[in-house]
Order: sequence, then C-alpha cells, then structure tokens
Amino acid sequence: MDPKQIKLSVRDHYARAARGEPSCCSDPAELGYGRDALDAVPAEVRQASLGCGSPVAAADLRPGERVLDLGSGAGLDLWLAARAVGPQGRVWGVDMTPEMVERARAAAARAGLANVTIMPGEIEALPLPDGCVDAVISNCVINLSPDKPRVFREAFRVLAPGGRFVVADMLATAPLPAALAADPESWSACIGGAVPEAEYVGALRAAGFAAVEVRAESGGAAVCGEGPVGTAPAAAPPRVYSAVIRAVKPG
Repeated sequence: MDPKQIKLSVRDHYARAARGEPSCCSDPAELGYGRDALDAVPAEVRQASLGCGSPVAAADLRPGERVLDLGSGAGLDLWLAARAVGPQGRVWGVDMTPEMVERARAAAARAGLANVTIMPGEIEALPLPDGCVDAVISNCVINLSPDKPRVFREAFRVLAPGGRFVVADMLATAPLPAALAADPESWSACIGGAVPEAEYVGALRAAGFAAVEVRAESGGAAVCGEGPVGTAPAAAPPRVYSAVIRAVKPG
C-alpha cells in the first residue's frame, strides 16, 4: 500500500464528485437524515453528499456547542450541525480536496452561515488547537485515511475533556484481501480502507477514547463501488458495511 497514491486517488475521486460527476453513493434520505432536515438544505449541497450514515442525528448536538467535521465535503453535515448549535455555536469543517472546500464555502456564503468555517487540510494533521471543540463528527471519511490511528489521536487532541466523537464509517467483517487493501481505486470507493470493528475500536482506545460503542446500520447502507454489503458475522470473503461509532474523551 502506497499512502501517497491512495490520497491522490481519493482526492481525485472527490474532486470529480465536487464538479458534479455522478456518484454511486446513496441519497441522504436513505441514510437516516430526516426529510424535514434535508428540505432545509440547498440542493447543491445535498446532491454532492457522499456519506454512509447520519452522524449529526447521532451526535445529539446542543445549542452553543463547538463542532468539527472531519472530511466535510460539500457541507451537508456542516449545514445540519450549524442549525443544531445555533448562532452561539461554532462549526468547523476540514477537507483535503480543494474543489470540495470551494464548493462548501460558496454554499455557506450564499446562505449566510456565519457560524461555519471551512478549512483546507488533512484529518491526520488538523489545523485546530488542543481542546477547542465539544464534538467531532465525520461521514464515511476515516475509512479513506491510510493512518487511522493518527486521525484518532488528532480527534482526541482537539476535543475538550468530556467531548464526543460520533462518526458514520465503513467497517469490514474481516481483514480485506491484500490486493483489495492495496488498490487506490478501492480505497476511493470506500471499500479498500475499511478495517474490522476490533481494529477500529482498538485504535480509538489506544488514542485515549473511552465508552466506545459501535452500531451496525441495518438495511445495508450504501457502499461506494462494487462489493457485498451487510452486517453478517465474519465469513469468506469479508464484507463491508456501514456503522455509527461513538466514543468519549474522558473528562
């Protein structure tokens, strides 16, 4: 596996999505977002959403909170988080794809979302100070990172004591075949970077997180690319499925 090649492939994939090329990801309405919430979001934001779940709904955000979205993309979760925390709260987004940053910034500016800041950057090296947010959210992004333990350490660093980590992500029922895990295209399709739940949870705990919970999403949430989807016990060949993962930074 070449981490640089994986990142280049992922960046190119999402740059094309930002320019409006078709994606195989599910409509947000199929991923647990309420229709009323989606109706309040501009179509240009909804149409470029490439998630596998609904982290904002699971994060129980409250007015006045500070929120960071890892890999914020076109901004659907930024938009919903901004509404949840209100004008007294703050929401930051970090994304490594310039085209996504530009698209999200333009949409936020047109809507007058004064409590949203979108920054270019990588989730392995967050451009934020220690202990500055109350919640970290993410949607189908951490599986794209070749260095997940570093992502978790960075999320832990920027969270305030007692802060919440709530993400939707892709997991695997067993380690993926080496050829698939080394294929940059399968990574950008949200498959190649999926790891087993035990590995994901272990890396979160090693970063310092506590109260880690994993809830597999029922109904077979979308995977970008070809491959079976499900939540069945590990078997050969391994399968990839979506889940909501929660953890807490001890206070």
